[in-house]
Amino acid sequence: MSCLPFFAEFDGAMLERWAQAIGPDWHNYHIASLLSVLLISSICGLVGALVVGNRMAFFSDAMAHCAFAGISLGLIIAIYMLGFTTRSDELQWFLPLVMALFGAAVGVGIAFVRENTGLASDTVIGVFFAAAIGFGAMILQAFPTGRSFDPERFLFGGPNFVQPLDLVILAILLVVTALILVWRYNRFVLASFNPSLARSRGVSVALDSYVFIVLLALIVNFSISAVGVLLINALLVVPAATASNVSSSMRQMFRWTLYVSLGSGLVGLYLSRRLNFTINGEPRQFGVSGTIICVGVLGFALSMGLAYLGRRFRRLG
Repeated sequence: MSCLPFFAEFDGAMLERWAQAIGPDWHNYHIASLLSVLLISSICGLVGALVVGNRMAFFSDAMAHCAFAGISLGLIIAIYMLGFTTRSDELQWFLPLVMALFGAAVGVGIAFVRENTGLASDTVIGVFFAAAIGFGAMILQAFPTGRSFDPERFLFGGPNFVQPLDLVILAILLVVTALILVWRYNRFVLASFNPSLARSRGVSVALDSYVFIVLLALIVNFSISAVGVLLINALLVVPAATASNVSSSMRQMFRWTLYVSLGSGLVGLYLSRRLNFTINGEPRQFGVSGTIICVGVLGFALSMGLAYLGRRFRRLG
């Protein structure tokens, strides 16, 4: 893939220069938040074009909110089957693992029901969405928050709260995502663009659909514990929507999605560090996730303007 050499350009000196640019008082958590933004922006940038191209924005949102049920199931298994408590350190890695596996199972279930019934995709997704939210809300309120387990961190976390284990998971996830796209990216694109043509060329459309659904479920569920539901949903959709306004081919859209995702993440992180407001005489910083999303949406608005001007110039020419 043409995007892979891009990742090889990052080294410690470059990372340190970026961290220094963010603020003079940077330290370990600044580095951790920068790394998390780079990793999650790269992951979402790689798959965002396929998510938008396959009209799976609502699907990815449902996957994120299924984390409620994933956490609930993980707690039941951990406490009643493995003997953990809500204060056990093992929950830091066990819950994200159960969330990811459960999310992948839900994604496959949605695809299976959609293919074997006459129901519309949004209807099937809505049913699974409601079931996951209901199960999560039923179970989570019964568990007290412990030292090592906080549902809000898993569901509404942000780059400022990322843990070392989260960075390791995101790094592995980036490698896995890149390898799968190198392996089957052309098949994914052909199956989304023209399923009939893909079948005529021997492409297993159903298999590719399930592979991408599982990959997307793993990305969403492993990422939200590090950066939260809010940011993962936005980075999967907004950069790809922006790229579609300025691209004339799927290849261009793929590249621009990656660039816009990384640009939004880095600019949003920088602005959240630099811009602040005062409440009761105390300076406050803007939230990192919200700032990144706002930067991405502004980029989308700018791309709409550029696309409009491009159409106008072509008509005049």
